[in-house]
Amino acid sequence: MSNELGSFLRACRDRRKPGDVGLPSGTGVRRTPGLRREEVAAITGISSDYYTRLEQGRERHPSDAVLEALARGLLLDATERQHLHNLARHASGARNPEQPEAEAVRLSVLRLLDTLAGPAYVLNRRNDMLAANPAGLALLADIDQWPAHRRNTTRYLFLHPTARKLMAPWAEIAENSVADLRATFGDNPADTRLKALIDELALKSEEFPAMWARHEVQPKSVGIKNFDHPAVGPMSLTYEVLGISGTDQRIVVYQAEPDTPDHDALELLNLVARRDHPAVPEHRT
Repeated sequence: MSNELGSFLRACRDRRKPGDVGLPSGTGVRRTPGLRREEVAAITGISSDYYTRLEQGRERHPSDAVLEALARGLLLDATERQHLHNLARHASGARNPEQPEAEAVRLSVLRLLDTLAGPAYVLNRRNDMLAANPAGLALLADIDQWPAHRRNTTRYLFLHPTARKLMAPWAEIAENSVADLRATFGDNPADTRLKALIDELALKSEEFPAMWARHEVQPKSVGIKNFDHPAVGPMSLTYEVLGISGTDQRIVVYQAEPDTPDHDALELLNLVARRDHPAVPEHRT
């Protein structure tokens, strides 16, 4: 992760074709999957030598004007643009020190978890599971086989064998999870525990390194996930990610449309959860 800025720029230009940015494709076989460096220089007004030094990590102090020109030229969306600025700030050495992080979940949040009808759990910025209601713990089948300090939803997705059978399509969910992790890393490059998680996944997962190398950036806040749960069968659930005021924690809440087979499966999951787990939220101490 020594030249994240250059790697991100390379990945972005690899994803763009000349026609995407108004350039002719030319003739002959192209040796690069996307834009050439000189083409990026041409569409941004940056010298080819300067852009090359940026991508190779030999230039670490690009101005905001240069970054905005790159963002426009490479057709970055708002999330990718912010990620570019974050990486540039980190590369320049103007990085914020690692911020202390509260692991404790407020009692009022734990009470809220227990009142929710559907599965819900609290995550920190690294996706460590800090607390969960019974259904939330049961939804991620067998995550309770791990001690509380190892329960991380990204680690679970890539390294727990049950996750591959539970979530479908697994590859798409995994790619989305990595894009969300990329966004988190761009916002928190000094987080040593986040770096340790990324290193662990790169070492232990066959799929993670290639997904991480794509440099796709997209935080998750709402969506639909399909489950094939070992206790209740298939169900499709919507989820919402809600920030907890005054912390970097958030609650993930799952729901099902009333009067549907998905809702019936969720009701059954609640019964199974109350049987197998305590009737109060499980949380780290």
